Amino acid sequence: MTGLMVCVAVLAAASVYGVLHRRRSGRVRVRGRDDGRRLGADRLGGALGERATLVQFSSAFCAPCRATRRVLGEVAGVVPGVAHIEIDAEARLDLVRELDILKTPTVLVLDADGRIVRRATGQPRRADVIAALGEAV
Repeated sequence: MTGLMVCVAVLAAASVYGVLHRRRSGRVRVRGRDDGRRLGADRLGGALGERATLVQFSSAFCAPCRATRRVLGEVAGVVPGVAHIEIDAEARLDLVRELDILKTPTVLVLDADGRIVRRATGQPRRADVIAALGEAV
């Protein structure tokens, strides 16, 4: 009987963790440690957008990275003055460590000056990205 109770408790805890993790994944939010950090075109390997830039850190075998690439490309195509730059996390470990990128895909929203204003880990939703761009401009 004790084993059954332990099993039920573990399943309940795992379910709560799964629900919370799924709700947080892909949400675009402000990160305190990003305040004041700037990234220039020379560090990113591409030109910054006139209004904002979406920087995506990806890895080769990441399925959500492909979907994120599609979403960010669509947003950059629809919203004028927005650029999308994709960075291979494995090739740019120096930047990954500096920016504390822990998983892929990670999306950084930069304002026109290259300051990081928002961050999302996991696959973001199109509406969340557009809302974050409205705050970045």
